[in-house]
Amino acid sequence: MKISIPLASLALAGALGLAGCSGSKWQTNYADVIDPAVAKGWRVVAVDVTVPRSLTVSEANSFAPNADIVWREYPYTDRYEQVDAIITAAAKRGAADLQGKRKVKLLITVQQFHALSEKARAVLQNSGVHDITFTAQVVDAATNTPVSPPDLIKADLVAFVGDQAVAAEKQGLTQKVRITDHVAAVIAGWLGTGDDMRGSFNRNGR
Repeated sequence: MKISIPLASLALAGALGLAGCSGSKWQTNYADVIDPAVAKGWRVVAVDVTVPRSLTVSEANSFAPNADIVWREYPYTDRYEQVDAIITAAAKRGAADLQGKRKVKLLITVQQFHALSEKARAVLQNSGVHDITFTAQVVDAATNTPVSPPDLIKADLVAFVGDQAVAAEKQGLTQKVRITDHVAAVIAGWLGTGDDMRGSFNRNGR
């Protein structure tokens, strides 16, 4: 007798099967372009985040939407503005410990902000990654003269899925909270005022 398996079951089996593999390599990484001894003399008085409108946005509820921006925790409005607000808040927090005399600005351009779709967050197990990439540079606040070269920063983060995601949200650890905390820590590390956040991990995900 031929047994018919629903397509939804096949998709779920495929997703769970992927979760058992070793996965791709993800990382938090940045270059040593800032001397912490010099940075101690800075005070960040402005954070200017750019989320280019050339970045693609997907609202597809698939396991891995093919787009630069995937963000679903807020109601649908302007995803560019939503990402801007998250990265701006994280950058301000990450730079807060710089209390020197020289006033500087932090310029950030987002290249990738790929969190999880509703489907991926609900169904995946031991899989899923927040894929975040941006460039950052410090400039003099008065003259806009660069005081550091632009640096490409990777801030990938293990995403919580399934029961883990539900339990985390009960503790207030939403996607926004976890991403904001991570990016803030990465920026603090990049500026030399926080722990060195660089490292890598293997996990199936976007």
